[in-house]
Amino acid sequence: MTVPGTRHTGLIDCGDISLSFSAPGEPRRLGPAEFLFPAGALRLAHPFGDTEFFRHGWNSWSPSGWRRLSQPPLRIGHSPQRLLTADDARNDTPLAHSGSAVGVLAAPNGRCLILGALGLGAPRVGATDTTLWGRHEDPDGEWFLAYGDERAVFDRYAALVGDRLGRGQNRAGRVWSSWYSYYDAIDEALVGQVVAGLDGLPFDVVQLDDGWERAVGDWTPNARFPSGMAATADTIRRAGFRPGLWLAPLIALPASDFVRQRPDLLIQDPDGGPLIAGYNWGGPYHALDTTAAEVQDHLRALCATVRGWGFSYLKLDFMYAAALEGRRRMEIHRERAYRQAVALIRQAVGPDTYLLGCGVPLLASAGLIDGARVGPDVAAFWTNAERPDDPSGVGARNALLASVHRAWWGGVFETDPDAVYFRRSRSLLDADQRQALQDLATVLGFKSTSDAPAWLAPAERAELRAWLEARETVRQTGRYSFEVDGRSVDLGRFVTGYRPPPSTVAN
Repeated sequence: MTVPGTRHTGLIDCGDISLSFSAPGEPRRLGPAEFLFPAGALRLAHPFGDTEFFRHGWNSWSPSGWRRLSQPPLRIGHSPQRLLTADDARNDTPLAHSGSAVGVLAAPNGRCLILGALGLGAPRVGATDTTLWGRHEDPDGEWFLAYGDERAVFDRYAALVGDRLGRGQNRAGRVWSSWYSYYDAIDEALVGQVVAGLDGLPFDVVQLDDGWERAVGDWTPNARFPSGMAATADTIRRAGFRPGLWLAPLIALPASDFVRQRPDLLIQDPDGGPLIAGYNWGGPYHALDTTAAEVQDHLRALCATVRGWGFSYLKLDFMYAAALEGRRRMEIHRERAYRQAVALIRQAVGPDTYLLGCGVPLLASAGLIDGARVGPDVAAFWTNAERPDDPSGVGARNALLASVHRAWWGGVFETDPDAVYFRRSRSLLDADQRQALQDLATVLGFKSTSDAPAWLAPAERAELRAWLEARETVRQTGRYSFEVDGRSVDLGRFVTGYRPPPSTVAN
C-alpha cells in the first residue's frame, strides 16, 4: 500500500541491467523488463553515461528528437513568444534535457530505457548522465518504465496510452487543404475553381483553412463567402469530396467581438487581465476559459452550427491555449480543463466527425481526436533562414524532423506530417526534398497536399495522382529507415543534416 508523502527506494532487475529508484511507491512488474510506478516524482539511476536522450515536445509544433546529454538541450531558444506558442513554456528547462510526457535513453547495446506518463498533470521527463527522472504538476496517472528494443518500447508505451486514454476511431483518407497555396486569401469563387480543378484526382477531403471567418474568435463567414458556409460545403460535396473546415475554437483575437464583449470568459493572467496565450496574426491572442458554463454553451453552439453547414472534417488549431496556466472560473489543472473541453467538442460534433488536432497537447488529446499534426508547419522551402535556431519554425526540414520522431503515435491517432509538395513552380524545394516529404507522409500513413491544381504541370498532376492512388506496404527497418514496397527509404540523412551535392540533385 502506498502512503501519500512517503518515498520508496529499491532496485529493479531489467535483465542485463539493474536500476535503483526513488519513487512515491513500489513498482508493479508488467513483464520481464516492464514496470508501473505510482504517479508522483520518480528518479532512477542509470549506467549509460553520456548517451542519447529522446526529448518529446508538448504540442504539435514542439521540437522532438534525440540529443546527446553532452549537447545543448533540444528546445526553442531565443524567443519567449515562440516558446509560449509552440511548447510548454512553464516547464522549459534551458540548461537541462527534458520534455513532455515521455523520455528515452539509448543504451550501448542498442536497447533503450523509456519512461512515459499514463495520465495528465503536465508530466515531464528529463535526464542527466546519471539519472532519469519524471515529475508532474498534478500527479494523475502511473509511470511506465521499460527496457528493450527501441521500436518495441515506443510501441508498448503507445499501446498503454491508448488503453488508458483511448484511440482515434476515424480515418481521414486523402486530403487537399487550401493553406499552402492560398493561405488566408480564399473566397467562395475560388472554392468552386479548386474543386473543379481537382476533378479526376482521388482526394477524399477538401478542407478550407484560415480565411473564411470574420475574425478568429467570431466564427461567422466573412464577406468573401456571401452565400454562406453551407453553400460552400455543398459545392465541395457535389464535386465528390468530404467538406472540411479549419477552426481555432479555443482562442480569440483581441479585436474580435468575443473578446471585446466578454473578456470575463477568457483565461485570466495573475493581474486579472486576459492571459496572452500566444502570438500569431501579427500580435497576441487570448484563450477561452473552458471551465465557464457560457464558454461551454458557446462551443456546443459552434459545433452544432458547423455540423449544420455540412462540414464533417474539422481541423482544430491552436488548441494548446486552453491548457495554459492561468486563472479560471473553476480550480482545475490546466490539462484536465483542456481535455474536458475537447471531450465536449467530440460529443457535440458526434463520433463520425473527423477531428484533426493541430497545436494540441498530444498526450492530453489521446482518445478524443482522430489525427494530430506531429510537426510544425511545412513550407515550400527547406530551412528557415529567418529563424535558424528555432526547431519549431516554419520549414520543410523542421516539419520532417519533428514528425519522423513521432511516428510511434500512430497506434493512438493518425499522425499528420503536414502537406506534401508536387509543384515545381512557386517552390524552392528540390527533387530530393520533395521526395523526402512524400516518403515521410507515406510511412506515417497520412497523405495530404495543398498544391493548387491550376499550378500543376501535367507531369506533376500525374505524379500526384499516382501517389494518392498507391497503397504501399511499409516496413520499418531502423530508427529512420523503411522499406516502401521493397524500396529503401532513409530519412536519417535529413535528420543528421546530410544533403547530397548539388550535382546529384535533379529538379
